[in-house]
Amino acid sequence: MDKIDIWLSSNRDIGLLALRIFIGLRLIYGVADNVFSQEQMMEFAHFLEANNFPLPTLSAIVSVYVQLIGGLLILIGYQIRLAAAVLIVNFLVALGMVHINDTVEGMTPALAMLFGCITLLFTGAGKYSSKSTFTR
Repeated sequence: MDKIDIWLSSNRDIGLLALRIFIGLRLIYGVADNVFSQEQMMEFAHFLEANNFPLPTLSAIVSVYVQLIGGLLILIGYQIRLAAAVLIVNFLVALGMVHINDTVEGMTPALAMLFGCITLLFTGAGKYSSKSTFTR
């Protein structure tokens, strides 16, 4: 087991890369319809209005672009702690305003993004990131 532990420890950045790929692509996929369709964006704004968000259209636009830009930054590993911090706020608001009465199963997608971002806030991007590419 010591050899496995040593190998896993020396390759922890592969795990961070896998987490970044999952979170980044999931965030981008989750908002792409709102970015490319005004109708979808307005549907999201109406959803936010029904959940008592102030300025629902502005809230929808901000949330969508926070997730899009944050997802891109996480995917490439650039300014990851800043992106993670902003996304943590986004998902805390989503959990508090929308998912508060959901089942655990209903909360799980938002919780997965929240805890993934918390992890990245503490770990950073790892060595397989744009930062390591730009500094070589």
